[in-house]
Amino acid sequence: MTTETQTDAAFEEFLAYLSVSRNFDFTAYKRGSLTRRVQKRMQAVKIETYSDYTDYLTVHPEEFSELFNTILINVTSFFRDAPAWEYLAREVIPSILAAKRPDEAIRVWSAGCASGEEAFTIAMVLAEAMGEADFRRRVKIYATDIDDDALNTARQATYSARDLAAVPEEYREKYFEASDGRFAFRKDLRRIVIFGRHDLLQDAPISRVDLLVCRNTLMYMNTEGQTRVIARFFFAVNNSGYLLLGKAESLLTHSSMIVPIDLKLRVFAKVARPNLRDRLTELAQGEPEEAMRVAVSLVRLRDVAFDLDPVPTITIDLNGLVVGINERARAVFGVNVTDVGRPLRDLELSYRPVELRSLIDQAHEDGNHSAVLRNVEWTSGETTRWFDINVLALPDGNGGMLGSKIVFNDVTGFRQLQRELEQSKNELETAYEELQSTNEELETTNEELQSTVEELETTNEELQSTNEELETMNEELQSTNEELETVNNETGERSKELNSVNAFLENILTSMSAAVVVVDRDFAVQVWNAHAEDMWGLRAGEVRGKHFLNLDIGLPLEKIAQPMRDCLGQADGYRDVLSLSATNRRGRAFTCEVSVLPLQESGGTGGGVILLMEEEGAAVGERPAT
Repeated sequence: MTTETQTDAAFEEFLAYLSVSRNFDFTAYKRGSLTRRVQKRMQAVKIETYSDYTDYLTVHPEEFSELFNTILINVTSFFRDAPAWEYLAREVIPSILAAKRPDEAIRVWSAGCASGEEAFTIAMVLAEAMGEADFRRRVKIYATDIDDDALNTARQATYSARDLAAVPEEYREKYFEASDGRFAFRKDLRRIVIFGRHDLLQDAPISRVDLLVCRNTLMYMNTEGQTRVIARFFFAVNNSGYLLLGKAESLLTHSSMIVPIDLKLRVFAKVARPNLRDRLTELAQGEPEEAMRVAVSLVRLRDVAFDLDPVPTITIDLNGLVVGINERARAVFGVNVTDVGRPLRDLELSYRPVELRSLIDQAHEDGNHSAVLRNVEWTSGETTRWFDINVLALPDGNGGMLGSKIVFNDVTGFRQLQRELEQSKNELETAYEELQSTNEELETTNEELQSTVEELETTNEELQSTNEELETMNEELQSTNEELETVNNETGERSKELNSVNAFLENILTSMSAAVVVVDRDFAVQVWNAHAEDMWGLRAGEVRGKHFLNLDIGLPLEKIAQPMRDCLGQADGYRDVLSLSATNRRGRAFTCEVSVLPLQESGGTGGGVILLMEEEGAAVGERPAT
């Protein structure tokens, strides 16, 4: 099985799933257009196979609505194809009204009404022709569609100013009421239009319709589907009824049921089927003498006519005797007048080219008193002919039989013509179907393009709105950027000031002869000046952030711990000086004078401890001995 065949089978299974799960039968729709619409939705949800899409629909039932909206292209408008509506108002509506009694109801069916514009267009045209009072009293408009979402929109009967662009100004003012920027069809007239779901391929048609309007709905269906729908339309429309169809729908193949009134505008009328009694003629009756004379004349006329009949004919009585052979039969089958009176079984013709006696028996036994064999081949020398042999049992009028009549219809020429005709007909039908299919495909493409244009217009408006929002955001970002630049400049200035202060502080700490250590409330080292590095042999980067009492330096730190805690507890005005034996970084022992001072915060509380460490007895400004 090829990939294409597998894809087609998968698509048919998908259509069967839609029919079972949602009662939407799309099997009569054209596969080309239908496949494109389904794949458009599959691409939208990023699904590649029909089986995966079936699973997706099962899990996400809300996708059915999107799928059906895509398949059922609801493109419609008020007074669509204006010349057709002008012809309807000028010719068709007056004809319908003239054929009705003043109190007789008028029924209209808008099939495939989509969002209702077409049904309300019909209502306006009829109301103008009849007057509103007569319209409300006599008219019923049935508007049907297979799309529930479109029907819900139609029932609201509310449209935008853009939707009403094709409605004449006087109609707009007369039949619509404005509210909140939208226009609603008048409520008293809206009741005349009855909306309902209807499947043209499955549901029974609405009956006794005087006008049926179906615009560009059949073009989505294949030939079989169109034939089924047209048959339903035929039974729906009254004998004097009319149909208004779309530009893409052609019904030339259904001319036995519907004939065009104006083919260009797609206005059709139903072909009324005459009653059989209209085809019968009356039989004349004459005087007895005259009838006898006429009867004798007719017998002679009948004999001559029989003999000169161009069709080979033989008459047989009930005993099987030949009672008549016309001239044409004698010439074709090689029999002559002397064979009249002989039993049929003695003639070669009785069994060649076919057994005639069994046909005669069949004709006498059959209720229709006839038996037919078609396309019987007869060869005489180098000549071959074909005959339709018709055996007729001849009744006597009293329930009995007089005999049989065998007629040989030469169909040799007809067979050849029929073959040529069938071939030409097939070629013509193929060409016509291709033309019709191309026309419908073009119309479908136009509908899709129109739908796409509307979507693009909407998208363009959304993009324009988004662009305006982006411009506004850009201006806000630009303003914010300017503010950030100002803040950044201020931060840079403050950073410079801070660096300057830090440099100044560092100079002060470096200029001091004592080793300076500053710790926070947790005794973590915050400041460790150069003299501290020189005295204890640890660089500032090695001790900063570490607990001071855990440092390994040549100073008994445990003796400093309590004064440091007391300093934190009594920050205001506290000062303590300790003399401790210590060993500097080079191992030299000396007496170290340690001053414990509080690090004041802005609130007056102790934020840490300042330790000043220097060799006892060293002159001010003198570096400690190493």
